[in-house]
Amino acid sequence: MSDSDNLFDKVWNQHAVGTLPSGQTQLFIGLHLIHEVTSPQAFDMLRERGLNVMYPERTIATVDHIVPTESQLRPFGDVLAEEMMSAIEKNCREFGVTLLDLQDSRQGIVHIVGPEQGLTQPGMTIACGDSHTSTHGAFGAIAFGIGTSQVAYVLATQTLAMNKPKVRRIEVNGRLASGVYAKDVILHIIRRLGVKGGIGYAYEYAGDAFDRMSMEERMTVCNMSIEGGARCGYVNPDQTTVDYIRGRPFAPQGAAFDEASRWWLSLASGPGARYDDVVRYDAADIDPTVTWGINPGQSVGIGEAIPAVASYAAEEQRGVQEALDFMELKEGQSLQGLKIDVAFIGSCTNGRISDLREAARIVQGKHVKPGVKALVVPGSQLVRKAAEEEGLHAVFQAAGFEWRGAGCSMCLAMNPDKLQGREICASSSNRNFKGRQGSPLGRTLLMSPAMVAAAAVTGSVTDVRQLS
Repeated sequence: MSDSDNLFDKVWNQHAVGTLPSGQTQLFIGLHLIHEVTSPQAFDMLRERGLNVMYPERTIATVDHIVPTESQLRPFGDVLAEEMMSAIEKNCREFGVTLLDLQDSRQGIVHIVGPEQGLTQPGMTIACGDSHTSTHGAFGAIAFGIGTSQVAYVLATQTLAMNKPKVRRIEVNGRLASGVYAKDVILHIIRRLGVKGGIGYAYEYAGDAFDRMSMEERMTVCNMSIEGGARCGYVNPDQTTVDYIRGRPFAPQGAAFDEASRWWLSLASGPGARYDDVVRYDAADIDPTVTWGINPGQSVGIGEAIPAVASYAAEEQRGVQEALDFMELKEGQSLQGLKIDVAFIGSCTNGRISDLREAARIVQGKHVKPGVKALVVPGSQLVRKAAEEEGLHAVFQAAGFEWRGAGCSMCLAMNPDKLQGREICASSSNRNFKGRQGSPLGRTLLMSPAMVAAAAVTGSVTDVRQLS
């Protein structure tokens, strides 16, 4: 490893099997995570070709996207969901893959399960048939979302054919103000660089703001790298990383852990590391942030007004006007006071225990505004158990929130949790595309879990700092 290598280069080079005739790198994949939605066709492709899973011990399956969160009794009322569940159960049995099903206390959203089980470790290459696989980069892994045909390829060969992206270092320095969270940081970055700004890049998140973040906060940031167009995003491993992994079920134990942790720390980009681009932001410039449009880059700080259409580049103005028309908003308008119909706390972006703690702190002693449907969906069964042991579920229920089982829920609405008609949802999830939450007419406002909690109890978009 060269002193000029950043972490991405180090991990990529260590996993490069060779160069294909296409010029792509054949990259060994250390951990393959699968779920019930993008895996059925991949397993069928293996059967058609008479192939086996090459390293079944390197593949872990869970169920999350289509599982109901209100009642998880089988068979599911949704016939397609039941078929997908049956398919992954059959496929994992047949091909020898470990499945964390609804009867397994480790079940949950794939990008929450991997880290909490210690499967996700620094220096790994990780792939999953899900866009938000970039979450795992919080550990100093390089992690890619892939398509169904690529899922089959990884199952059969444990490799992936890829073009190597460039690396952009994104520094955020200074202290975040009270009421400003990791979700606000990544929304701010995407707003500044654009939803296409990361195309062709891996993002390295650095600076003392990230140094101070917990692993769960770093996961939130890395999770949404894909929303900025980046192929993946990562944070260099440090003592915070090591402390998080220590003692987890799939982590090395004893002397092997000490040896592994020394290697993990050695992977971090050094002071002489080279990058293709470097951008810097001041943490003091970041406010609680809310999206107003139909992609995650269309956002404002809570104290700002929606920008004028003319302030955007000419090629963007048509899309900006489309977003305003769809959302029934106007340039120059403030989002504060905008009434909501639904409040959703959960998803692979913000469904961890620290997210629930902050939201519960906001709603303690308050009540959901009449007419607002509010639900909290823990990201895994272990998150749900931890929350209940702390009494967080009682706080939410007393405030009028629904307390649900683990799953993706309203993030993508491949399950019964959906918006209806023109409802507006304050959501801690990662995408605000048209139709993302189940209704083609539904409207989504992305924000931190604390901001969602504030909106739930006031009935409208509210600066969480007014309630803290």
